[in-house]
Amino acid sequence: MHKIQTFNAISPRGLNRFSNDNYEVGAEVSEAEAILLRSHKLDAAAINGNLRAVARAGAGVNNVPVQECTDQGVVVFNTPGANANAVKELVLCGLLLASRGIIPGIQFASTQNGIGDYGELSKLMEQEKKRFKGSEIAGKTLGVIGLGAIGSLVADMAIKLGMKVQGFDPALSVDAAWRLPSQVKRIENLTSLVASSDFITLHLPVLDSTRNLIDAAMFSAMREGTCLLNFARDEIVDSAALADALEGDKLRCYVSDFPRPELMGHAKVISMPHIGASTAEAEENCAIMAADQLMDFLENGNIRNSVNFPALSLDRAVDAEKCTRIAISNKNVPKMLGQILSVLADQNINVIDMINKSRDEVAYNLIDLESVPSESAIQAIADIEDVIKVTLL
Repeated sequence: MHKIQTFNAISPRGLNRFSNDNYEVGAEVSEAEAILLRSHKLDAAAINGNLRAVARAGAGVNNVPVQECTDQGVVVFNTPGANANAVKELVLCGLLLASRGIIPGIQFASTQNGIGDYGELSKLMEQEKKRFKGSEIAGKTLGVIGLGAIGSLVADMAIKLGMKVQGFDPALSVDAAWRLPSQVKRIENLTSLVASSDFITLHLPVLDSTRNLIDAAMFSAMREGTCLLNFARDEIVDSAALADALEGDKLRCYVSDFPRPELMGHAKVISMPHIGASTAEAEENCAIMAADQLMDFLENGNIRNSVNFPALSLDRAVDAEKCTRIAISNKNVPKMLGQILSVLADQNINVIDMINKSRDEVAYNLIDLESVPSESAIQAIADIEDVIKVTLL
């Protein structure tokens, strides 16, 4: 019986993936093998010897102590792309709100409740509508910074709306490149992109390399009247440089999903309460993806969409009942695999199949064995220097 502790309200469509016969799932579960959460900030003390995995039903993992997990061989999963459509649609909303006088127009119309005559109200609306005149986004240039799951969808959407799209992503993966519409113009220099875009939209994680990426130099390079949209992470935009840009003519509008106290009520700022992924569909998609990844890991040891361990998958043997699988995580140092296989050889245990991959400071192994290893064999592997965790599946 696999035990999974949940935090936050996880969509029932995700929780229903776990069969009652094989899984105990809930907020009160103790000595859990895995944790499933959304925005709950996980304390490092929760990373104990029983824990094998943490799954975040969402893309960001800033609420998970990733390094502590890595040190103890705990795999951290996220669900990239599951909420991409929800964010994409809100980016479209942001583009339109920044281009047209929609918000002030609504505010003006809603304050005219003292006028009871329809004709008088219609006349007033016609007289005042010029105050809320905007511009169309078709024909404008959108610069997309970050061309992953969300950025590629935003680029495709903008092209279909008649915008010119250019993108910047120095870490573009092969899979992401295949998803990218051919009409997107790849820009290799970030300064060139911001200098030639009418709208700029951010779709990057927070890393040391992206923190305060949009700084004073980037704002200085922008053309007058640029609109910046941030539905990624607040820390990507330098706060002091943003305040200066809003006071000048460079930045016409800043649309953000991350309100800042000093910008509340600012005439050039449209703030939303972090609702990019707040749709029923996105929450369901994230919960389903997180649940499926957890089950495949707990039952088979396979890893997909981990932020701290390598992606790795090993098909089960045709006659899976006749073989046993062990999962081993270790520090990524030389001669580890040889030591592990030597232990198995000394115990006269035949290896049927195996796979080994590494990522940064850790490595991960799945090994299918012809017979069940003894407790002493498992302990001998665990006792190898730099082995982090050994699990019999």
